[in-house]
Amino acid sequence: MTDRRQTPANGRVAAMHLAGKVKADAYVSGWPMMVNRAVADLRRSPDGARERQLLLGAEVTVFEDLNGWSFVQAANGYVGYVLSKHLTDPQDITHFVGTMATHAYTGDDFKSEPAMGLPFGARVSVIDERRDFLETSVGFVSKKHLRPVDRAFKDPINVAQLHFGVPYLWGGDSTRGIDCSGLISASLTACGIPCPGDSDLQCDVIGTDVQGELQRGDIVFWQGHVGMMVDPETMLHASATPMATVYEPVAKVMARVEAQGHGGPLARRRL
Repeated sequence: MTDRRQTPANGRVAAMHLAGKVKADAYVSGWPMMVNRAVADLRRSPDGARERQLLLGAEVTVFEDLNGWSFVQAANGYVGYVLSKHLTDPQDITHFVGTMATHAYTGDDFKSEPAMGLPFGARVSVIDERRDFLETSVGFVSKKHLRPVDRAFKDPINVAQLHFGVPYLWGGDSTRGIDCSGLISASLTACGIPCPGDSDLQCDVIGTDVQGELQRGDIVFWQGHVGMMVDPETMLHASATPMATVYEPVAKVMARVEAQGHGGPLARRRL
């Protein structure tokens, strides 16, 4: 059975490689586009529930543009609908935001007006370099806040910790709001480790099984939840209980999840 989250088909159109595998009125190759706002919702249907989110500079393949909504597949494999006005032609992406957040300003001066607030992971194209700022496709951004796209982070825990205190948001994928699997995806992706956005898919592909004591960087999966260990006893996770990304003793998390009727951990994985 195909997973709708990663199957670019909606009955009217489907990706060309799905011809003969799924039913559609037309099979198309699609065309490349790119997200042009800080954070864009990827929805299950036009005006439907949020599936995941895409950040500025995220690449997508568009298979249909109908009534102001584009049916797309993102570079991470996820399929859904994005407002067509939130997409633009692809650009040569050179840098990404490497701090919790930053601003793109209208001038190369921190006293100038901000043009756009950018979350961690937003991707931009650098046009020119000034003394303290890089001129990008969306404004002037502090040099201290951008990293070249070919300079990935080395430690997913360090990335995850940038999200401490970020408010919980179901389906969220940014430092404006994030959920448990979004935190794992953001942390691994920034380190050059491919990672889907939902915990069940992550559990299928991430790492190797852990036997014995947990250690820093291990990832623990439950039914519908996931978190990352910062040491053998402490987990960092985005939780709907405190409605934030928090540190908690993993024993406390296990007890609470079991009390909620979701059972014990499904898997413990080491990268």
